[in-house]
Formats: sequence, C-alpha cells, structure tokens
Amino acid sequence: MELMDRLQFFGPLDLAALAVLAIAYLGTGWLIENASAARPSVSVLMADYRREWMRQFVTRQPRIFDATILGNLRQGTTFFASGCMIAIGAGLALVGNTERLLGLAQDLSLENAPSVVWEVKLLVILLFVANAFLKFVWSHRLFGYCSVIMAAVPNEPDDPVALPRAAQAGEINITAARSFNRGLRSLYFALGTLAWLLGPVPLVFSTLGTVLVLWRREFSSDSRAVLMGQPD
Repeated sequence: MELMDRLQFFGPLDLAALAVLAIAYLGTGWLIENASAARPSVSVLMADYRREWMRQFVTRQPRIFDATILGNLRQGTTFFASGCMIAIGAGLALVGNTERLLGLAQDLSLENAPSVVWEVKLLVILLFVANAFLKFVWSHRLFGYCSVIMAAVPNEPDDPVALPRAAQAGEINITAARSFNRGLRSLYFALGTLAWLLGPVPLVFSTLGTVLVLWRREFSSDSRAVLMGQPD
C-alpha cells in the first residue's frame, strides 16, 4: 500500500492531533533546557549541582563516594535502555500480528478502521520509545566518558590540571544527564500517545496532560523548591 493510500485513512483531526503532539514534545524540551535564570527548571538547577560536585570531587579523599554515584547513574540508564528494548520488541510483535491489532481496535473503539491505521498509531508510539532507547544508550556512554575523565584528575588538588579537568568531567556529566532527561521525556510522550488508539481528541488531551505533568515537575515541584533553597 502506497503512502498516500495510507494517509487517506487519517482525517484532519488526526493530523492536527499529531501536530499538537510534535509541537508539545519539541517545545517542552526546549523550554526545560533553556529556562530563564529568573525561573530555572529542575534540569538547569541540577546542572549547577553537577558542576559543584566536580569541584568538590577534586579535594575529596578518597574518591570512592564519587565512583559509587557515577556507577548508580550508569545503572539507571542501563535499566531504562533495557526496558525500552523490551517495549520495542513487544510493539513490533504486535504490529506484525494483524489479527491481534484488529481485536484490540474493536475493544478500544467503535471505528471500523483497517489494520494499517492501528499499525501506524503503534509505530508512532514506538518512534518515541526508540528515541528514548537511543538517548539512554548515549547517556550511558557519556557517563562512561565522565568516569574516565574523573579518573584522570590528579590526586593533588594544587595540581594546575586538576580543576580544569574536573570542569571537563562536569560538563560531560551534564551532557549525559541532558540525554537521559530527553529519554525520559520521550517515554512520557510515548505513554501519552497511547491515547491515540482511542482517537485524535483523546490524543490532544493526553498530550496536554503530559505537558502539564512535565511542567509541574520541572517548574513547580517540591523538589525544585528544595533545590532553590525554598522548601515548604
């Protein structure tokens, strides 16, 4: 079936809902990562703490504590990457089973749409999951780079190389965390996109709900208040 033949099964509401989804995903990520200094996001605040971590790392002896933290961060990326791989495999198996797709469609909606409609909807969900997987894998690798750079920081705090190299480790750590956060946001939107199985209107509401959840956690959460030094 040609691409244009497949698109005819999707109405203007579906295309509008997809546009809202794309704008929400890209816009939310941009706002979080480029938040103003007057109202920083949790991600921006944590970047400053990561830089401070590396400054304290230079004078900490021994440095086992820092290695343990970095190991825990890498374990987190591994867990989510593995979960994404399982989800991708399960999703592709469902896409390849037309009979199960049609049965799912009958349970969720009264639409008498062909299986290709449900396949496309699932593929959009899997696109978010696949993007999350790639972000988690890259984050895992960057945390590995960070560990190597940290190991290259001289033990003597007075060494002229110590602080600049620790600063390099801090920036790599921040980049790894940014990739990890992007992976998490992709998973949030993948879950929100599940509502498209019910129709375009539920997808719009689910997308707006996802944006609201992300906005609250980044700009209006208790954890942000603690990071700002303003606990309730």
